[in-house]
Amino acid sequence: MENLSEQQLKDTLSAIAKVTDEVGKVIVGQQQVIRQLLVSILAGGHCLLEGVPGLAKTLMVSSLAKTLELEFNRVQFTPDLMPSDIVGTEILETDHDSGKRFFKFQRGPVFTNILLADEINRTPPKTQAALLEAMQERSISYAGSQYPLPKPFFVLATQNPVEQAGTYPLPEAQLDRFLMFVRVGYPSEQDEVEILRRTTGSVTTTLNEVLKGDDIILLQQLVRDVEISEPLLQYVSRLARNTRPTAQEHNCISQTVDSYVQWGAGPRAGQALVLCAKANALLDGRFAITLTDIDAIAYPVLRHRILLNFQAQAQSISSDDVIRALLEDVPKPQSPL
Repeated sequence: MENLSEQQLKDTLSAIAKVTDEVGKVIVGQQQVIRQLLVSILAGGHCLLEGVPGLAKTLMVSSLAKTLELEFNRVQFTPDLMPSDIVGTEILETDHDSGKRFFKFQRGPVFTNILLADEINRTPPKTQAALLEAMQERSISYAGSQYPLPKPFFVLATQNPVEQAGTYPLPEAQLDRFLMFVRVGYPSEQDEVEILRRTTGSVTTTLNEVLKGDDIILLQQLVRDVEISEPLLQYVSRLARNTRPTAQEHNCISQTVDSYVQWGAGPRAGQALVLCAKANALLDGRFAITLTDIDAIAYPVLRHRILLNFQAQAQSISSDDVIRALLEDVPKPQSPL
């Protein structure tokens, strides 16, 4: 932040609000979901959106991409999709001068700034796993060579609930690569009426590019500079550690966790909580985290990192129920700032 003038800082932060306004031209309501998408991008992570068909998940991601001056690719995940359809493959070419034949790596759609992995859980685990290295290492290994991905790089994935026919639950290892797991719900009655009004007429909407790639990289650096106090850092650690049942931690605070959780969140969850809370604060123009920032992002950060046991499934206990109990049971810091 030292290298930025006050006006540059103000202009950069105001551009974030313009992104929300632009996406709002197309997407009615869902402000919280759009905000969580922005939090994920500013924190430098990937985001998974889940909701039943017809809730404009794909439209939301593609609209967000249009407001950012970045390269954007979409992959429709299907049961017959192969890993090479995502990362790329080698093709045989001929040198016209010498006549020699050689293999050349043909880059796949993952070589982009924003990759929309549409209905990611409709493809088998083998193909889902093709994204693992790209999401974690920001590079692709192929035939002994390393190919770095462009910066910034995000995977924004959508999926239908696993109860839907023809879906494959994502492996826990890949779920953990997503910084946030956002659930998209049905619109309110007022919003649904507005959706009908907008989508059944002849008016077309044009989205303007608001942020460039350099702006996003700058904002990601600003997120890292947002302050977090020692009491809040300890609170984040307690939240993550207390997702683990007694069998692992022997100091579980919440009886709900002890009864219904098989495996809790790892250290990556604490990192995600801190980064997302910092991004949430920056979206409000603040450079210090409050307790509200942590509570606001706890659900999308933790819900996919908690593995429930059979007893929880039998009693219809969800991971959100566990997180709710955690937020009530884990002691709040005495001095949250």
